[in-house]
Amino acid sequence: MTGPETDDPARLVRAYYDALDAGEYDRLAGLLAPGFVQRRPDRTFEGRDRFVAFMRDERPMTDTSHAVDAVYPAGPGVAVRGRLLDADGDEVFAFVDVFSVEAGRLAALETYAGADGE
Repeated sequence: MTGPETDDPARLVRAYYDALDAGEYDRLAGLLAPGFVQRRPDRTFEGRDRFVAFMRDERPMTDTSHAVDAVYPAGPGVAVRGRLLDADGDEVFAFVDVFSVEAGRLAALETYAGADGE
């Protein structure tokens, strides 16, 4: 597994979305701390391996992309406002992701999402 591509938190989160959208799961894992945790409205993933396994093998929709509308890099972490798009480019839902960064890796992610413009 390779290390993070950058120490710049804003670039790190953009690399996260790029790796996820490209299905580059080894690259994705390299961006995450071993103890990575994602909390989202419908579930929590504990550990990098569990999160990557879900993204690779269990997601209900895999032909999607993330449109990043804004990155807010100031503060103890990085916030991102964006939209998940389906294969046709239609919005599935809007989201705000709040990342914690430690030692050049993504350590935690809180996801807030709303459907149909909520």
